[in-house]
Amino acid sequence: MIITRSPLRITLGGGGTDLPSFYERHGGFLIAAAVDKYVYITVHDNFTNDLIVKYSKLERVASAEEVAHPLFREALQLLRIPGHSLEIASMADIPAGTGLGSSGSFTTALLRALHAYRNQAIHPRDLAEQACHIEIERLKEEVGKQDPYIAAFGGVTSFEFTKDGVNVCPLALSSDTLFNLEDNLLLFFTGFSRSASEVLHDQNSRTLAHDRDVEQNLIELKDIAVATQAALEKADFETFASLLSAQWDHKKRRTPAVSNGEIDRWYELGMANGGMGGKLVGAGGGGFLMFYAEDRIRLRKAMASAGLQEVRFRFDFQGTQVVTQS
Repeated sequence: MIITRSPLRITLGGGGTDLPSFYERHGGFLIAAAVDKYVYITVHDNFTNDLIVKYSKLERVASAEEVAHPLFREALQLLRIPGHSLEIASMADIPAGTGLGSSGSFTTALLRALHAYRNQAIHPRDLAEQACHIEIERLKEEVGKQDPYIAAFGGVTSFEFTKDGVNVCPLALSSDTLFNLEDNLLLFFTGFSRSASEVLHDQNSRTLAHDRDVEQNLIELKDIAVATQAALEKADFETFASLLSAQWDHKKRRTPAVSNGEIDRWYELGMANGGMGGKLVGAGGGGFLMFYAEDRIRLRKAMASAGLQEVRFRFDFQGTQVVTQS
């Protein structure tokens, strides 16, 4: 029995600059934090010759190439595991499509489990690159690289994306700063879910077409991410909060589909009731609203009255790992 887990994430700055269509020409910069909500993968032998795959559905097939679920299929084929007499299952603390990078977490957890099945160690960078290869190159998903990277490495980390590779650098944050962020960053589920690649399709298409408005928006967003790192490392939380809101303004201008009237009303409600700054986490269209708020009680009451459920979290500094191997 092998069990792996991979953390979900929140993006603190630079979301959208990690797509190849942008960073290969302009360079990308992003800050993300892994949180203690996980995707789990289990792998163990079964007593038949079939390959059994369990997620929201159950598949029983003869071999890996017959698996309908694209991530299971491609991971097995990439590692040349036929899957005979094998059972693989997934579960998660948070549903997919909610803006917390579940696809990247799923893929890194799955690959880590399959490497463990083959008794192979793998470095977090190689794990992240294999996951990116599956999603971006093999499956042609219009997604960025941040999700597999933050899932694989964990922590509160900056990523510089270029056509030559990814530079990974943990932020230099004091313990007090980390505790402050864990206490004062609040996540509220909007009840909406949506595929990240669907939301990012418009941005990606316009970037590939050299749309100057989109490119300038993302260049400014990259600058905001750099300023966000500086604010956090100086423990300047007022500036950090204002930069969260600046990101949200940029995201809405870049792609109108990232929000709707109800999300906008909830955002304004949060900002009027203790939120110093905030944004929708992930590509947009649904998922979680995130606020930085020192008046947490007031904000929680306001969002609860609007019917939004809070998900509390702590940071994860371990990244994708094997929990059990026996």
